Amino acid sequence: MDKPVAYTAEQLGLLDEVEQALAEQLAAKPRRLEHSLSVARTAESLAVTYSVDPFEARVAGTLHDWCKALPVDEQMRLCRERGVAFDVDLELVAPLLHGPLAASMLPDRFSWLSPQVTQAISRHTIGAPDMTPLDMVVFVADYVEPLRGATPAIERSRSLVGEASLHDLCLDVAVGSIAFVLETNRYLYPATIDTYNALVLARA
Repeated sequence: MDKPVAYTAEQLGLLDEVEQALAEQLAAKPRRLEHSLSVARTAESLAVTYSVDPFEARVAGTLHDWCKALPVDEQMRLCRERGVAFDVDLELVAPLLHGPLAASMLPDRFSWLSPQVTQAISRHTIGAPDMTPLDMVVFVADYVEPLRGATPAIERSRSLVGEASLHDLCLDVAVGSIAFVLETNRYLYPATIDTYNALVLARA
């Protein structure tokens, strides 16, 4: 069992603030709330394992699906209003809108969020060619958290936690995510390929 992380009183207060706000934001989506809190705990654990700031990882994990409470048409409208661009028709990437959109909105609600946290939230589904360790932790946590179904690809990634480097673990998650998109005949956002290629080249 993981040892509890020793947070300061201020950090504990901020964690309580975001968790209470999330419970209100996702009140109509209890399973999404459970997933978000599970991602938060998983991100915290991964952060400890891979020497990343556990506080920032837990905050980013808690808030990563903040905009999932919004209908897709509302997400698209807000993306257009706030200049959150994907360079393709937003309907093609509807499942990906919530991360960058949340990253643009959350500092209005939580002024203390660091740019590193909002970036990790923005990148948690798409990744980026220049992912930071915090980005990778949240990207991986969203995929391997224990409430998510146990497909062979997810189980493989889970088995690598603590055994592989964070970079190689992130690459394995990227492979599993892309394979799922291809197997289900969905639109593959080009930036996802850029993330994969960058991870491969960095490994080489």
